[in-house]
Amino acid sequence: MSDSDTFSDRAAIRELVENWALWRDAGDWERFATVWHSDGQMMATWWQGPYTEFIRVSQEGFARGVRILHFLGGSSIDVSGARGVAQTKMTITQRVDVHGVLCDVVCTGRFYDFFERRDSRWGLVLRQPIYEIDRLTPVSGEVAPRLDPTVLNRFPDGYRHLAYVQTLVGYEVKRDMPGLAGPQVEELYGRGRDWLAGN
Repeated sequence: MSDSDTFSDRAAIRELVENWALWRDAGDWERFATVWHSDGQMMATWWQGPYTEFIRVSQEGFARGVRILHFLGGSSIDVSGARGVAQTKMTITQRVDVHGVLCDVVCTGRFYDFFERRDSRWGLVLRQPIYEIDRLTPVSGEVAPRLDPTVLNRFPDGYRHLAYVQTLVGYEVKRDMPGLAGPQVEELYGRGRDWLAGN
């Protein structure tokens, strides 16, 4: 593969990463579906499974007023033949009433994505976010709400405030998602290496 091919592949992957965030947050579900391959899987704190079902539950949440928004930073993309792994810095922001106080919860981390080129088209096969650090802040400078420590402490440091507010709005939140360090993220890195090696 030539350097120009690799550059073109990386550009195509980066475009998919950006389209994911823009189309998902805008509720442009028809175009959002084109980012994925047919067997694409989404892993999030609040839901895990096929991308088609992720779209359905996202639409349901959107209709109820749930707003989970994404902002992207830089990417590092590795390509090997028809496979790629992209890591992209991101923030997840959710605005929600927390015990009577309107708050923003902001989680910083990375999207860790498995891509594949099939029939000359790159598509997303698996998105696994890595949750590094988060915070909860009142929107209008009010006193911060008192959080229930028994709920807060169920979750890892990297996304415990995000998990707290998602629990408040009725989601069952996964408790062992990858963070900045630890066995879960090391296992994910190993899966990425295997993916690029063709396994």
